[in-house]
Amino acid sequence: MHPVLQQDLTQLPLILERTRQWSEDFLSSLSERSVCPPMASQQVNNDDRLLAEDGDGALAALEHFWHHYADGISASAGPRYFGFVTGGGTPAALAADWLVSVIDQNSLLSHDTVAAAIELATVEQLKSLLGLPAAFNGSFVSGATMANFTGLAIGRQWLGLQRGIDVAEQGVAALGPIRVLSANPHSSSVKALSMLGIGREALKIVGTLPNAEAIDVDALARCLAEQPDMPTLVLASAGTVNTVAYDNLPQLLALRERYPFWLHVDAAFGGVAACSPEFASLLEGWQQADSITVDAHKWLNVPYDSAIQFTRHLALQMQVFQNHSSYLEAPTLRPDNYLHLTPENSRRFRALPLWMALKAYGRSGMRDMVERNVKLARQLGAELAASEGFRLLAPVNLNVVCFALEGVNGDALAARDGFLERLDQQGVVRCTPTLFDGQAGIRAALVNWMTQEQDITLALNSLRACRQEAG
Repeated sequence: MHPVLQQDLTQLPLILERTRQWSEDFLSSLSERSVCPPMASQQVNNDDRLLAEDGDGALAALEHFWHHYADGISASAGPRYFGFVTGGGTPAALAADWLVSVIDQNSLLSHDTVAAAIELATVEQLKSLLGLPAAFNGSFVSGATMANFTGLAIGRQWLGLQRGIDVAEQGVAALGPIRVLSANPHSSSVKALSMLGIGREALKIVGTLPNAEAIDVDALARCLAEQPDMPTLVLASAGTVNTVAYDNLPQLLALRERYPFWLHVDAAFGGVAACSPEFASLLEGWQQADSITVDAHKWLNVPYDSAIQFTRHLALQMQVFQNHSSYLEAPTLRPDNYLHLTPENSRRFRALPLWMALKAYGRSGMRDMVERNVKLARQLGAELAASEGFRLLAPVNLNVVCFALEGVNGDALAARDGFLERLDQQGVVRCTPTLFDGQAGIRAALVNWMTQEQDITLALNSLRACRQEAG
């Protein structure tokens, strides 16, 4: 064995202990750490771009990383990171994620590990939490991008089946043009269209309801009627990124009876609202969708690299993703045979953090995260609306506050970007830019399990101070 590898094997307990210490130091500093470190701290030294002939061992490498780059790590896991839709990691999920790397299981049905059985159990628990029926099967993928990709790939196969074409075998060219209809598709779905060979140009944006991001079902009906026999995927939103708008799924399902199409519901973070009786009605009808995306590293608060794709069409899923090799088990139709159901052959045990979190906190713990975030988002929105220099661009429907600067003279985009730069320099709260209804907007998305009322106070103080600096 290489002498440095032998050294690290001997020192493994010490390596793990130092890692634990640095992890504890980082987590304990989250409330004071900047949510957006200075750009100078986000750079890599020139020496660290080069590969050395001989290494110094794990302890030295860890020490070097922490000494040189700890200041460049954002507090994105903390309670005041409202950028994008970024959750944190609950203690149970964090512990499980560490174990995932320690035990290093390839989460397939390989008959030599419990990983696939845990994944299936996690999917079943998640369906129970979210009110999804037994008809759905699910599997873990790396994020919403791959969940959307998987759902649309199965939909592409279904469109071919309706016309006697096996797209997985014959290719998408055998099917010909596919129409994709949506009002507010997430950018990851548009990326998926490119990867699937359907093409971004297949997407047609349908009009929305007045003063809302939800799809105008009458406008959708007119689009469908123009070419009633054309293969069609409909991408529904269950929580848009700007205003958490939900498409009217019962109305879409009624349309599906007249114009058969594949209904994919992107519920990356908005689907988790179904765990609360207060908000479950927003998801009415998703039980009859063809495929669904739910992201675990958002509102379910497990570490990054975790989402779930659901579908009612297991056999079609296996047609798309089956993997043939002489050294692997042949495809068999079962809901835990993940080698033949997901884009990846090699899959880390990403179900374990969610299984552990569900075991640790149960239905009530998940519900608390959702309801508390919504309450705090509404408080933030009300305070901003009452503050000089701000205005809401939309009502706070759930957990996202979409707002703008009020009283700006001149270029609104430049004023917005300057404001956000000052906000990042303070490092107290992270918000991200957006455009809403043609206006320069700002988003604050609350999904972190640690966020409490004092965080809203700190965030508001920073937002107001930065607005006052602009005059």
